[in-house]
Amino acid sequence: MRERARTAVPAAVAQLSVKDVTKSYGTRTVLDQVSFTVRPGEKAAVIGENGSGKSTLLRLLAAAEPPDTGEITVSFPGGTGHLAQTLDLDPGHTVQDAVDLALADLRDMERRLRAAEEGLADASPAGLDAYGELLTAYEERGGYDADARVDAALHGLGLAGTTRERTLGSLSGGEQSRLALACVLAAAPELLLLDEPTNHLDAAAVHWLEEHLRAHRGTVVAVTHDRGFLERIATTVLEVDRGARTVHQYGDGWPGYRAAKAAARRRAEQEHADWLVEITRTEDLLGAAANRLATTGKDPRQGFGKHRRSHEAKLGGQVRAVRERLAHLRRNPVPAPPELLRFTAALPAADGVDQDAAAPLAELDGVAVGDRLRLDGLLTVGPRERLLVTGENGAGKTTLLRVLAGDLEPDAGAVRRPARIGYLAQELPARSTRLPLLDAFAAGRPGPPEEYARPLLALGLFREEDLHVPVAALSAGQQRRLQIANLVTRPADLLVLDEPTNHIALDLVEDLEAALAAYPGAVVAVSHDRGFRRRFPGEHLELRAGRRR
Repeated sequence: MRERARTAVPAAVAQLSVKDVTKSYGTRTVLDQVSFTVRPGEKAAVIGENGSGKSTLLRLLAAAEPPDTGEITVSFPGGTGHLAQTLDLDPGHTVQDAVDLALADLRDMERRLRAAEEGLADASPAGLDAYGELLTAYEERGGYDADARVDAALHGLGLAGTTRERTLGSLSGGEQSRLALACVLAAAPELLLLDEPTNHLDAAAVHWLEEHLRAHRGTVVAVTHDRGFLERIATTVLEVDRGARTVHQYGDGWPGYRAAKAAARRRAEQEHADWLVEITRTEDLLGAAANRLATTGKDPRQGFGKHRRSHEAKLGGQVRAVRERLAHLRRNPVPAPPELLRFTAALPAADGVDQDAAAPLAELDGVAVGDRLRLDGLLTVGPRERLLVTGENGAGKTTLLRVLAGDLEPDAGAVRRPARIGYLAQELPARSTRLPLLDAFAAGRPGPPEEYARPLLALGLFREEDLHVPVAALSAGQQRRLQIANLVTRPADLLVLDEPTNHIALDLVEDLEAALAAYPGAVVAVSHDRGFRRRFPGEHLELRAGRRR
């Protein structure tokens, strides 16, 4: 196999290419023979479910880790910035230390310029040329404006009141992430490698970041799950396929990705239909040929002796050929594309009663949970109502959903809820079961687990080889898909969804939204996903400081 290499290229050429790269951790291969190229000036979004290898890919591009095999060419005259580079500082370091680390290249160029300026009076022509080249490079990198860019980035990302003397340990996790992003952006590298840059940002900061990146004249490669960010920024999409352990590239940004995915599904449907038609046609041919062979000896028109034996041999050869063709088709089936996700609802309604006019499906009256949640008055959810719960972090959104779903009993107040609730918790179970995937899916259903293999696989969320993997060994994305599989296959009158788009790939997010749109029951949801919120129909309930607003 070819040994890993990082190719040296002329300094004036901007390049980013990956060729036949493989990366493994122990016995687990994350990326296998991956190849793609990002052109200078492109804005590439890296997408895929949790655990697929997106962050690994970014670390490989940043040279933070080496590939096992293959070649990675990353060469940008204006430098490379990686979002994670300032997060390893000791908590005792200051904000200024983080800034200085991010601007280390520019600080070094500045020191070299000062040193060269001291000897300009006696410099040789070669020395003067070297000084001119260094000064030009420094100016092109915006060295004189670096600290002003730091202040602008801190302000744009919501850290305007953060002093340079403040220690990193005194910052929250979200503040540290925003500081890291501000430092990377302020360094103004030609290539930006960003891992989930919109995490921990409010709407104003996301808007500032999007405008900043749209104006960036260099290249951006960003891991993201934010569809709004994708729609505004991406000119190309790199999808990390966890199943195939490879990367698929799509042009024309998010619209191009969606169009390509839709076209692929149409092709898969047509190829499956063609296979079914060919199976039927071949079976008919086999039946007709076998019938002719069986009646050869009974038909006097077939003659006698050598002529009849020749005819029988010819028919026998045709039968064998058709049988072989049929066996080949059956050995190489063309599967149907996965079924689209659909929720199942069984809404109870008495004969002759209009369900829309029926009593509320759920009620929370004066509910309080410690200092986390307090609802003043009555909150009702109608039989077909859509309710999006909003509010700042800590406002009690998850607590409200847990009470509504029956996962948490309130300290005060009364709760009435339907018997059939589909609940999708925000966090994955802390202790995953050792049961195999199929057994966990079948738990609580009548009959043996084997009866549920076909319906589970038909959802397109898992492959057959996944069915016997212990749930505890599944990735975060796979465990979330198991939760969704249970949700879409069990009848429910009310769906309670806490961050339903967490941990799943973006194409599945859109399938989930389509399934929700077709669901006839009631839905109460919490989501930070801008796309999900924008498309969510119905009322909004804002929580603030533990109270209903």
